[in-house]
Amino acid sequence: MQRRRILQGAAVTAAAAMFPASVRAVASPAAGTDYAEAQWFGASASNYTVSSRPSAYPVERVVIHVAQQTFTETIGIFRDPAKQVSAHYVVRSGDGLVGQCVREKDIAWHAGNWDYNTRSIGIEHEGWVDQPAYFTHTMYERSARLTADLCDRYGLTKDRAHIIGHHEVPGSDHTDPGVNWDWVRYIRLVNLT
Repeated sequence: MQRRRILQGAAVTAAAAMFPASVRAVASPAAGTDYAEAQWFGASASNYTVSSRPSAYPVERVVIHVAQQTFTETIGIFRDPAKQVSAHYVVRSGDGLVGQCVREKDIAWHAGNWDYNTRSIGIEHEGWVDQPAYFTHTMYERSARLTADLCDRYGLTKDRAHIIGHHEVPGSDHTDPGVNWDWVRYIRLVNLT
């Protein structure tokens, strides 16, 4: 019996090694999420501010980011207490998996502007701004579904005034989501949901 478990474990490990690291990330099944389709990948408590939104601060925007990392590396950064950064959600490129890292009631440190952090939900996307192949149809669909849900729950209009890029945050020195992000497509998908 013990030998069979060892062999089964080895087979699972070998099978998992066939997939890239971003697909092998394991979520914690014990924690609940604010978005029904998300899996929990909790950030370090050192990387966000506990709050009671929307009573403490109204949620007025969704900020779209591109991580400049893989899904797994992004989760790792958010879990590292020395990094001082997080986002509420991360969307994986290949299969559109939505990972939640910070509860929506809490303030993720994603925008680089305290006022925007307090009044927004941050969504990171696996990939690099100069590599549009990461922006898969599945990723756009799953992210748009998440954004539509956020807009519905917080009473936000599904437009570019309320769904912005990181580069549009006042004082930001970031360029994400970049020129390869298809805003027309994304906003259309958000409104179809």
